[in-house]
Order: sequence, then structure tokens, then C-alpha cells
Amino acid sequence: MTAPLTLGVDFGTTNTVVATSRGTEPAELVAFDTPSGPRATFRSTLSFNAEPSDLTGRSVNAGPWAIEAYLDDPGDTRFIQSFKSYAASPLFTETRILGRRHTFEDMLSTFLLRLRENSGTKLNPAGARLIAGRPVRFVGAAPDPALALKRYQVAFERLGFSEILFVHEPVAAAFYFARRLEQDATVLVADFGGGTSDFSVIRFERRGGTLTSRPMGQSGVGLAGDAFDFRIIDNLVSPALGKGSLYRDFDNILAVPSRYYASFARWDQLALMQVSRDMRDIRGLVRKALEPEKLEGLIELIEGNHGYPLYQAVSRLKETLSTETHARFSFRAGRIAIEAEVARTDFNGWIAHELAAIERAVDAALADADLGAEGIDRVFLTGGSSFVPAVRALFDARFGPERIASGSELESIASGLALIGSEPDLDQWCTRAD
Repeated sequence: MTAPLTLGVDFGTTNTVVATSRGTEPAELVAFDTPSGPRATFRSTLSFNAEPSDLTGRSVNAGPWAIEAYLDDPGDTRFIQSFKSYAASPLFTETRILGRRHTFEDMLSTFLLRLRENSGTKLNPAGARLIAGRPVRFVGAAPDPALALKRYQVAFERLGFSEILFVHEPVAAAFYFARRLEQDATVLVADFGGGTSDFSVIRFERRGGTLTSRPMGQSGVGLAGDAFDFRIIDNLVSPALGKGSLYRDFDNILAVPSRYYASFARWDQLALMQVSRDMRDIRGLVRKALEPEKLEGLIELIEGNHGYPLYQAVSRLKETLSTETHARFSFRAGRIAIEAEVARTDFNGWIAHELAAIERAVDAALADADLGAEGIDRVFLTGGSSFVPAVRALFDARFGPERIASGSELESIASGLALIGSEPDLDQWCTRAD
């Protein structure tokens, strides 16, 4: 009898990754068609347009096509990214898109349908079990995990899946890692996503050749890679575009309001400022500003829809600083030209607040497990921000580099989810929506 196929779905704030496995077969990542060729990651984005996009002939796009559609026609395109952040929010019930009501389940199922279209036949629900990842702690004010899982369940059911299970994302990463262990071990898994950082302490033992696990402690914090990006912008870009500068109001010298720069937390929000009251105020401040050229640059950035190229420049800087001690930041768009030499030590200082929050979350996971650092045998780092040297140094200092392992940073969760499907006792690893 053929073993059932398991689909492991790592629906992330920034990217989505899917892996498949059958029986004792190794996990295989699903390659998605993209404009730049097959890729194992698919951007977690959607775009809606009243008229079909010239790029695809469709009014609804996802992944890289959603980004292209938005950049091609930002004025008439509703672009949505990081919508995983609303999954557990009881305050989010719906949003209106082009006059139609869309719940979270609607957005997720629409995204998943487009994801499946670009996966060939890999996401066929016939006879397949689906295991989806979930964060230890969902982001947002007063998040409701049961609500989030119910919303996930509805979206996956719309694709035709009937057996739907959930696993904590760091547990899936730990399972992927633990298969390499040669002896019993207590493992701390640190999973750094785009919007959350999750930590789990798990005891792995082999009994009769079967890998068993015992969750011991967990914690999470609602920040990760996106927060690091914002710190770069806040220190390099926003000051060059007027943050911290002054304007004259009659006899008073006042600071330009910092709220104008809050939208830099997400590049797609910048375009929404074009029709905002803040934008009208910024235009009015130019003639009063002591450094008007800076505010003129802010206006050009927003009106020229240069948010996405800006974030690409930020990502390049962060990636370079992961391997080099110094890097050059370069962003040019229209008349805007921002150049700066950045030392890794500068970046480390900018993200000190986030590093402290991560360290507190690690402490909380250890306390939940009633363990000190000496009780951890191995540490497994996964996710994009695990490449950041300051993050790695935090764990090296606490646990010692000899206990640290990493690898397959962008794939381990999806692969672990798929591999768990072959376990004889799924209840040991998985939960279901209530």
C-alpha cells in the first residue's frame, strides 16, 4: 500500500515554502514558477486590480506577480503583504477591496489558490495530508491562536484538503534538525521569521529506533527581520529625507513630525501616503523647512513609488553585512541619492533594542523549561535573520559556538512539517483546529 503524501506548508509573513514527503522518502521542496525562474520561496503577497493586469491578464495576483502588478499600477492596485499578521486578531473581521468584502480566510485561500497554480501538480489535495506551521505566538494585540487556526482551517479546506494538522514552526524545524542527532539531546530551536521570532525547548530521544519528543518550554516575540530593515531605514534614509530636521512656524522653530516616517515600516504603505492628510501637510512644510531639499526628497520618494527599490537596497546592505564587516549603502531614485558607508558595529547598535527583546524571549523559553543554559545540549538556528552576525553572537555567547548548528535556514520548517507526516503517532507532534 502506498504511503500517503504529506504537504508541509510554511506560510510565512514574508515568504511561503512548501515541501512534500511520502513514507520514508526525504522531503522535497516544491519549486514555484516565478518571473526569474523556479524558486523554493514564494512571496506572501496579494494584489487586486479592477482591470486585469497587463502582466498576467488577471485582476488578482500573488507572489512576485502581485509585486509587479502593484509597481506597474500603484494607483489602481490594492496591494497586501504581511497579512499573516492579522490571522489571530479578533479585531480584524474583514477589509473592503474594490467594493467587495474580504475576510482573512478569503485572502489566505485566494493566495493559496495562486500558490497552487504556480506549483504544477504538487499541491493536489487528492489523498494528501496537509500539515501547516504556526508560530508559537501570533503577533498583534490580544492575539487569539484558536481563531487563527480556525481561519487557516477554512482556507485550506477551500483548496480541497480534509486532513489538516498544525505544528509549531520551531518544532518542525527541530524535527528536521533532530533527525541528524546521534544521541538523545535537549534542543533549543530559534526560528527567526519576517515578523516573529519563536523559541522552543524540546527533548529528543530515540526509543526502539523511533524518534520521540517532549516539549519543555517555549516563548516568542513579535519582531524579526522586518524590524531590522526598519532600523536601517530609520538611521540611514529617514534623516536624509527630513526626519529630525526643522521648520519655521512664525517665530517658532519646530521639528518635522516623526509620524511622517512611520510608514517606512512597510514599503507598500508609502504609496498610501500619496492621498493622505500627512502628504498635504508635508507639501505645506517644504516652504517653511530649514532644509527644504530633504522634504522634497521625501515627496519624490512617495510620489515616485520608490518604496520597493528602497527596500531592495536595504536588503542588499543587510545581506552584505552578514558576511562583511563594512558595506556601502546606495539608493538612487529620481533626484534622490543616498550613499553611506556602514560598519557592522553601526548596524548592531541600531538593532540593540531588538536583540535585547530576543534575548529576553530566550530567557523566557529557558525559564518555561525550568532550565539554565547548561541544560541545553544543542541550539538550532533557522530563518533569515539567523544569518545576522549579531544574532548568532548572542547565542554563541550564551551557549558556546560548539553547541550551535544551522543550515537550510529558509527550508527547514516546511521540510520538517512534511517529514512529520510519516510519524506513527501524529498526535505527539500535531494539533488540530478547535
